[in-house]
Amino acid sequence: MAFGTWTPFPASAPPARATPEPGDAPAPAGPRPSRLEPPPGPPPSRGFVGPRPPTYDAEPTALPAADPDDLDGLVPDTVLDGARYGACTLRAASVRGDSARYRGEPRRDALLTARFGTGERALLLVALATGARTAPRAHLAAAEACRWIGRAVGRSHARLVDDIRAARRGDLKSGLHRLTDRSLGRLRAGAAEQGLEPDAYAATLRCLLLPADPECRTRVFFGVGPGGLFRLRDGAWQDIEPEVTEVKGEPVVGFGSPPSETPQGDRLTMDLGLPTPPSPYEPAPEPPREPFRFRTSVARPGDTLLMCGTGLADPLRGEEELRTHLADRWSRPEPPGLAAFLADTQVRVKGYADDRTAVAVWEA
Repeated sequence: MAFGTWTPFPASAPPARATPEPGDAPAPAGPRPSRLEPPPGPPPSRGFVGPRPPTYDAEPTALPAADPDDLDGLVPDTVLDGARYGACTLRAASVRGDSARYRGEPRRDALLTARFGTGERALLLVALATGARTAPRAHLAAAEACRWIGRAVGRSHARLVDDIRAARRGDLKSGLHRLTDRSLGRLRAGAAEQGLEPDAYAATLRCLLLPADPECRTRVFFGVGPGGLFRLRDGAWQDIEPEVTEVKGEPVVGFGSPPSETPQGDRLTMDLGLPTPPSPYEPAPEPPREPFRFRTSVARPGDTLLMCGTGLADPLRGEEELRTHLADRWSRPEPPGLAAFLADTQVRVKGYADDRTAVAVWEA
């Protein structure tokens, strides 16, 4: 029986016979079964999808090395959180990847869930940051990025709530862009204080803002860096990751690749790849920064919004069986509990061994 359907009672039933007629089967002993069947539950969770299991063990193997003088820098293998406000139910999980578990490396993903304000004027922030892959202090940079954006949003939450309620998209985008730049700028300053290159103490950052007002179904995503933003609607996944703005116009000197010839047809001098000495009159250029990403959406009842890092976004985009499995698990009227959500986010796919961090919002 399909989910959500039920067998109606007949409009009129024949009168009950007091005595059985010849040929009638004997009445079964015990209570009669109910004519209403309960709806089927979600399919069972799976350890992995795909034709072969992943190379690494499914459970943690080695712990990261600890410094006795810096125990605050230790990162747990798994973080799990959740809440219910207004029309939405939140589930959030961050799990160390199979590769890091095997090598005894810390989780590079950081997760922050916070509520600012009270009542219908409360604002929920969920921040996800990922440190640079090759940096030894990547997990610390990611945690610091979450703390800085949390402080910035918390101090401005009243104004942000007003802008979300009034649908002031332009004000939201410009304001959140400034808060993000300031937060990531703190990381660059921290790298300079430690004598590190900017890339050695950096992180990507992705955030969701969820108003607690049940009458407001606007959901705001913003951040910097790759990952995934998906919507599960009517049992089908939609990739709603904001597109990065492309550079338009003719090539200009000092930006991008130069043209191979002049408008008059003259060939330009071949680039031999020799480094150009810095000018004594100009400061050294900063490394290119990731573009700011922003999207607002209005949720419908029954939607599930998913924000995740590349550790889950890449296998979701690359493995149809994983998309199908999670769509079946998460298309039910009731959101999964914390333990079930954690199990779902850990469904493994061979070839994908990075940290898994996922934030999902179910709309009542």
